[in-house]
Amino acid sequence: MNIRVVAANLNLARFYDIARVTDALRKVSELEDPSARLHDRDLKSDRPGIVYARAPAAGKRRGGVLHSGTGGERHPRQHAAVVFASRIAAELERAYQMQQFSRLVLVAGPSFLGRLRAALSPALKETVVAEVRKDLLKDSDTAVREHLPAEIFWS
Repeated sequence: MNIRVVAANLNLARFYDIARVTDALRKVSELEDPSARLHDRDLKSDRPGIVYARAPAAGKRRGGVLHSGTGGERHPRQHAAVVFASRIAAELERAYQMQQFSRLVLVAGPSFLGRLRAALSPALKETVVAEVRKDLLKDSDTAVREHLPAEIFWS
């Protein structure tokens, strides 16, 4: 029984393996997304388009015409986070197909954890035995290990 632990945030994912409750984490691989450090303006080509309101009716006052942007709520950084979560899920899927692990633990901040969970296939979702809702990548591997619940080894 091998447990794969993935600790991730918007720009980095570390994959660890652990087999027994007494073991330390063994780092397997790492994925990085350099675009996560860029600003929104660097991730897209130009400003959102503009929509103009209708011109005033005949005989009415002429003057400025109302306009508004069409950018909506689509932010390039959010899209980059979804794409990175998909890359992480693809890496996990590949490892799962090669039978490198049978259980999965997700460690990420709450917002990225949701994106990561959504990117997992149904088969991978069944292997998830625990989730830690903290961004622990700034901490040491030992700190990540300390946040793992002991129940993952017996479930």
